[in-house]
Order: sequence, then structure tokens, then C-alpha cells
Amino acid sequence: MIEQKSKSRLITIIIHILIWGIFGLVYFFQPMYFNVNLPYQLWIKQAIIWGSLIVAFYLNSQVLVPRYLLKNKTGIFFLFVALIVAVIVMLNIYVDQWLNLHQLMEAAFHRGGPPKHHNRGRDFNWDAAMIATIALVIGISTSITAIQKWQKDKQMHQDLEQDRVTSELSFLKAQINPHFFFNTLNNIYALTHVDADVSRKAIHQLSRMMRYVLYDTQNSTTQLSQEIAFIKDYISLMELRLTDVVKVDFSSPVGLKDMAIAPMIFLPFIENAFKHGVSATQPSHIGITINQKDTVIELNVINTIIKEQSGNLEEGNGIGLNNTRRRLDLLYPGKHDLVINESTSENIYMVHLTLNLA
Repeated sequence: MIEQKSKSRLITIIIHILIWGIFGLVYFFQPMYFNVNLPYQLWIKQAIIWGSLIVAFYLNSQVLVPRYLLKNKTGIFFLFVALIVAVIVMLNIYVDQWLNLHQLMEAAFHRGGPPKHHNRGRDFNWDAAMIATIALVIGISTSITAIQKWQKDKQMHQDLEQDRVTSELSFLKAQINPHFFFNTLNNIYALTHVDADVSRKAIHQLSRMMRYVLYDTQNSTTQLSQEIAFIKDYISLMELRLTDVVKVDFSSPVGLKDMAIAPMIFLPFIENAFKHGVSATQPSHIGITINQKDTVIELNVINTIIKEQSGNLEEGNGIGLNNTRRRLDLLYPGKHDLVINESTSENIYMVHLTLNLA
């Protein structure tokens, strides 16, 4: 980041040098179009005025605009601008008198002929051109500084928003992970009273899943193949405690095209199905399907509603589902569609999630 800022600062300096170099060429060589032998005093004056314009440019951009204009002190700002214009105009007049440029230029244009009557109208035109030049320099300085300030504020706002989103996502993920492990450990604890061998197998599977959660999902994304493998492990772990009256169907894409996806984004919906859709005595069914069409991923979860366990299906697993909704809003704004339906007539609960990973 520091190296990038240094490069950006260096590029800005080079651009300023080039712009002032081009302006200087135009400013210094413009008098040569007169096609006369000009006195060297004219170049001294041009250098002094050119330097004063540079000072005015950076005095305005570094001091006046930040301190007054951008802080809504427009009256003071325009007062200082008028003062700068007056100072440079007076400097121009003083340098003309100091170097005796009026007579030298008259002599250069009339090749030493008799001195002409001093033309005040021409002096007025030169003063008007000088004021216009100063105003142009001040205007460019103000515009550039205002645009840079706007870009800086916009970038700062984006950085703050990104930090906020990152912090919120970390908080949401931190809530989901303990919630998932809490439920899974409860299931394993129940297994220890039924079958010690099965419970040991479950602990081994859980340790593999914990490794994935703790180490493989530290980045903001994981591979789709890894996420599906995690879901398979989870389903296998949940099936260890199910009876024969529960039927679980799972299908995933055959020709999977791997791509990046937010880790554990599907888990709360699947976990919810196992928590509220199975019974040890009542026939029940869970259907989980993951489809892929180019960059679009679809998750379909259908489960039977077990009345004694249902209550409010979203409140029962509120941490997982509510946080997942929020994660989807933050990670895939405008690129996801979540539809959840509960059919009391058919006694099923359906989740359809569409993600565009492009």
C-alpha cells in the first residue's frame, strides 16, 4: 500500500512537471510570433510572471481551497483570490516599469524610429489578458483540487464501507461456526448413549469438518468442490443418528466446474432441514439438490415438517438463517435470489437459493 502511494505521488509530480513545462513553452515562445528582435528583459519578465503563476496555483490548491472553499468560507476564499490577482497584476506593472519594457518593446517593433505616443488602450488589453490568464490558472487549480478531494473522500468512504462489511461478515461467520458445532456436538453426545463405535466415527468426521472450517475457510471464499465435500460430510454425520423412517436424498453436479464461493453459505439451510425435518418415529424426508448452470448455482432443500419440532422454522435456527440472509445481502448484492416457502397442506418446507458467482 505504501509503495503504491509512493508510485502514485511520483506519477502526480511528473504530470505536474510536464504540464508546467508545456505551459512554459507556450508562455515563453508566444512572443516569438511577433517576428522581431525582442529585448532580453522581456524573457526576465516572462520568467517572473510564470513563476508567480506557479506560486498562485499551488498557494490556491494547497492553502486556499482546503482551508476556505472546502470549508464553506467562500467569502474569504474569493477575497484571497482577488488579492492574488491584484498582486500579480501589480507585479506585472512594476516589472514593466523596472525593466523599462514599454520603451524597449516600442523600439523593437519600430526599429529605433521616433517614439510613438503611448497607447493606453493596448496596455488595457494586456492587463485584461493577464487577468484572464491568472483567472484560468486559479480556476484550473481550484477544479483539480476539488476533484482530488472528491475522489479522496469517495475512496475513503469505500474503504470504510469495505472495512465495515468485512467486520460484519467476520462477526456473522463467527456466529455461524459455533452454532453449527454446538448442534453437531449435541448430536454426537446423543450417539454416545446408543453406539460407542458410531460415535467415534462421528467424532472423526467432525474433526475433519472442523479442520475445513478452521483452516480452509479463513479466506473470504473457498472452492465450490470443497464446499460440496463439506456438505456431504455433514449429511453423512447427520445420517448416523437417523432411523430407517427418515429418507435423505442428496445430489450434486456431475461435471462440476470449480469456482469461488463464500464458505458455509449453504450450511444453515441444510442444518435447518435436519433440525426440523426428521423424526425418530414419523416417516420423514429431506431432499437436497445442488445444480450448476455455467456460473449460476442453485440449492434446493425440501424437508418434511415435523410438528412437534417445527415451531417457527426460521426462529428455531435464527442465528444460522438470519445471518445467512445478511451474508447473502453483503456478499452477493443483486446476484442472489432466496425463496423460502412453507406448505402446510403438503406438510413440507422448501428453500430455493440461486447464486450468480460470475
